[in-house]
Amino acid sequence: MGGVQAGVMAVSDKRLIRVSEIFGPTIQGEGALIGQPTVFVRTGGCDFRCSWCDSMHAVDNDYRDTWKPMTPEAIMEEVARLSGGTPILITLSGGNPAIQPMAELIRLGQEQGCYFAMETQGSVVRGWFEALDMLVLSPKPPSSGMVTDWGLVAECVEAGQGTQTVLKLVVFDEADFAYAREAAAMFPQLPVYLQPGNHTPPPPDDDTATVDREGLEARMRWLVDRVTEEKWYDARVLPQLHVTLWGNMRGV
Repeated sequence: MGGVQAGVMAVSDKRLIRVSEIFGPTIQGEGALIGQPTVFVRTGGCDFRCSWCDSMHAVDNDYRDTWKPMTPEAIMEEVARLSGGTPILITLSGGNPAIQPMAELIRLGQEQGCYFAMETQGSVVRGWFEALDMLVLSPKPPSSGMVTDWGLVAECVEAGQGTQTVLKLVVFDEADFAYAREAAAMFPQLPVYLQPGNHTPPPPDDDTATVDREGLEARMRWLVDRVTEEKWYDARVLPQLHVTLWGNMRGV
């Protein structure tokens, strides 16, 4: 993580953010900002355990000794180092970044000309959601093994009213597709992005795991067919571009 160790302080400091990794510049590989150059700030810790999670190194507590508590200033120093001092989109990911104290980081980064997008499953509500430039709500479908609290998702939508909010839904099968339709119907004001799920995610300590590209392409074609069959013409179907380009490799 290069300069990520700078600024490590006592964990009692409530300003500290648990960081799994900071990397980039690369491109955003998913959703509404696909293809946008960005630096990722991936936080450590999550309140979910999705069956197909592709970032378990930032979720599983067995890896918490690799997470570094960092001040907002230290994080922005590392972002600036990576971006060459040029303002850039900062993508907050995880784990679930909503469990971290992000308000001061967002304020500091925006003062430096950066802007922020964050993806979360909608299980934790924060008042600072409205300070984001984009809030991506990605409630987890049945294939994840998790249960959605739609009341909390609705509270997240409300908390993010001051920013651009979108839905991004992963789809593996018919049950997930029905779930996505349900989510879109509950929040008709939000743009919807659909993403075929990666059924070959890497184990947390090995990013060389082979991706079933043919299987992913087949699921993508199936998803396109289902959307057009249903005449769901305001949904947008997009791949995981980074998986297409780099497979399961981390840090890209």
